[in-house]
Amino acid sequence: MKYENLHVITKKALPLQKNRNMKDNEREQFPLVDEDGRVIGKASRGECHNGSHLLHPVVHLHVFNSRGEVYLQKRPEWKDIQPGKWDTAVGGHIDYGETPEEALRREVREELGIEAFKPEPLGKYVFESQRERELVYVHKTVYDGPVRPSAEELDGGRFWTLQELRQAIGRQILTPNFESEFQRFFLAPSEEEG
Repeated sequence: MKYENLHVITKKALPLQKNRNMKDNEREQFPLVDEDGRVIGKASRGECHNGSHLLHPVVHLHVFNSRGEVYLQKRPEWKDIQPGKWDTAVGGHIDYGETPEEALRREVREELGIEAFKPEPLGKYVFESQRERELVYVHKTVYDGPVRPSAEELDGGRFWTLQELRQAIGRQILTPNFESEFQRFFLAPSEEEG
């Protein structure tokens, strides 16, 4: 199957966006951290996402099923960062006063409706774009239970084969953050070239 056809099929399979008037809370408070994750202050979402490059922490969870497929979420059009693109199964900001582990459990419950899972920490790194700078805590899990993507926070999601992901990389379908992170943690260098 050609990738162009795949994109059309997956786009049609998504639920209709229910919350077109939603937008991110620009006043939400995020912790500011150093590159080791120590809290050194706080700032609003708006301040963190306006190009200031204030380092703030986030959690990511890559959800694999037992067949080795990877679940991705579709970001809604109202998001202030990378609207409409496919992204890591779970990604969210750590609230001020919250640990990475607490944030991960909260985000997984809110975004995918999953309560029982065993996260495996893979590491952390700094991601920087034109608009923001994040300290990303990366986790993975293998999960074969029901996934119930939040109609409030997401435009759906689905499992992707590694072949589909390889074909999508570099085509403006996936978020740049997901692409670089997935290649860094899951694809061998020879796989990235192919």
